Amino acid sequence: MTSSNELCIFTPTYNRAYCLSDLFDSLCRQTTMQFEWLIVDDGSTDNTQELVSNFQAKGQFPITYIKQANGGKQRAFNTGVQHCKSELFMCVDSDDTVPVDMVATILNKWGEVHDDPTIAGVIGMDGKDVATPLQTSFPKGLQFTTMWDLYYKHHHKGDVAVAHRTEILKQYPFDVAPNEKFIAETYVFHQIDQHYKLAVIPKILIIANYRADGYSANVRKVTRENPIGYMKLKRMYIEYAETWRLRFYETILYMVGCHFAQQSGAISNAPYRFLAAAAWLPAQILCHTVYRPK
Repeated sequence: MTSSNELCIFTPTYNRAYCLSDLFDSLCRQTTMQFEWLIVDDGSTDNTQELVSNFQAKGQFPITYIKQANGGKQRAFNTGVQHCKSELFMCVDSDDTVPVDMVATILNKWGEVHDDPTIAGVIGMDGKDVATPLQTSFPKGLQFTTMWDLYYKHHHKGDVAVAHRTEILKQYPFDVAPNEKFIAETYVFHQIDQHYKLAVIPKILIIANYRADGYSANVRKVTRENPIGYMKLKRMYIEYAETWRLRFYETILYMVGCHFAQQSGAISNAPYRFLAAAAWLPAQILCHTVYRPK
């Protein structure tokens, strides 16, 4: 088992006092208290700070609370990474809960692999409950993977739970565009994939409880409001894609981002101009149907 400062559970939160206690309670039920909880409050106007003070008073494990001006989840993530003193950094959202053995499971696996400098961290599944993955389970026998390979070679579906080495995350901060508040986590994670692999934990590590006010439930709106970040993300996907089919699919989405960002020269500046020209019409259809404000 690794030492008590190996794992930092990071939670970005914004006006989630109504559900944050559920996560706290699940952390209190852990079979080991060898972790710290780092909360970055992204400008909440509810009673989050008072609630966290009550958590801290109970003293079962270290809790650090940082409040900053509202800037979105990824800016909160950057703040958390910079303040983290643990070897591993794992994001658990404010509307999630965790199984009772999550910390022990991660630390046990990390104890097996942490001496290998090619391993960036560990990866497990998100689930509907402790026994039911959100969509698919990990392939049987898979021991190491990148997140990119997990989705695009092994065809996993559903969100994942990942704990990265903090020192690696510090090298890949989120680049959030001015006047925007979001860029997908995979923008950083797939960059790390180019140089490192992850040790696989074939278990559910996070129980996801998607709320109506969260990013997942408002993905189209988030895209419209953060088009530069979306365009940047999809450009990266095009460059990493290993098949023309995937390059074309991601080019369509890249062109969607260009549309909402009002980006001039979208076709001429695309990684593959001929794909961008072919993608223009389907992207326009998506912009006026799937991505249209309701």
